[in-house]
Amino acid sequence: MFAAERRQLILEMVRANGAVSLRELARVVQTSEVTVRRDVRALEAEGLLDRRHGGAVLPGGFTRESGFPQKSHLATAEKTAIADLAAGFVEEGEAIVVGAGTTTQELARRLARVPGLTVVTNSLLVAQALAHANRVEVVMTGGTLRGSNYALVGSGAEQSLQGLRVSRAFLSGSGLTAERGLSTSNMLSASVDRALVQAAAEVVVLADHTKLGTDTMFQTVPTDVITRLVTDEPPAHDDRAATELQALADQGVQIAVAGPQGGSGNVVGGEPAAARQQRRDVPLPSPRRGQVQGTAPSLRSLGEQAPGGERGARVADLRRR
Repeated sequence: MFAAERRQLILEMVRANGAVSLRELARVVQTSEVTVRRDVRALEAEGLLDRRHGGAVLPGGFTRESGFPQKSHLATAEKTAIADLAAGFVEEGEAIVVGAGTTTQELARRLARVPGLTVVTNSLLVAQALAHANRVEVVMTGGTLRGSNYALVGSGAEQSLQGLRVSRAFLSGSGLTAERGLSTSNMLSASVDRALVQAAAEVVVLADHTKLGTDTMFQTVPTDVITRLVTDEPPAHDDRAATELQALADQGVQIAVAGPQGGSGNVVGGEPAAARQQRRDVPLPSPRRGQVQGTAPSLRSLGEQAPGGERGARVADLRRR
């Protein structure tokens, strides 16, 4: 393929999806990431796209949000590896919240194997993935359906989360930086994600390496509130992603990096034990403030508040330092 043909195809992919990783571009145009990076630089010089850490976005991509059909085809291997690993942090009998997103949808498919689990979610896709898991109880929030990502948003969703207390929240977003934390491009989605965070003692962010260093309009989770980041291994040449990971670790975020999956589409099982064997943690430099370990309450509906202090529920100070 000639350079002009490659660049036209790259441009069409970015226009169709809003954001595409270098790894995915290289796969589609059947060339190396080094060559694709040169093509992306040339297109950026012409003002046709913007470069981001490990990928390319439309000009003005700071405010651009892709819909579910586009997102579902981006970084699929990375999302699979991240979901496999994240499932290993969920224990039997836990009560958790899972936010909307294609990565959290992958996680939900693996949570179907965890017995006695209660999952609170505002995502129709997450609920659908768990619909036939007879050992998992699914609790949906209220709210207004946002069709672009099949999520319930608005005051109804936020009010239904008031008084809720669970052990962990699993969230994804559009970008993650050490300076601002997790962010997203939509105001309504950001507001619901903040309500999900307030309900959890620990916050686990699921983000592939292309989102590291990307900052979008609405902050959802400040860095000092993120307990753990589950991500994939950045390419060797992506120094900025590695730098961002180190900066996040320096601010107290535990980093779990998913190992390679042995090829495209090869899933290494979803059992927690299998996921634990893949992870590589960067330990906390110092203990988190305001966190007390315990067990989470089991929830039946959003209308039943967990009594304060009962059953050893975890308590976390989610206010920014």
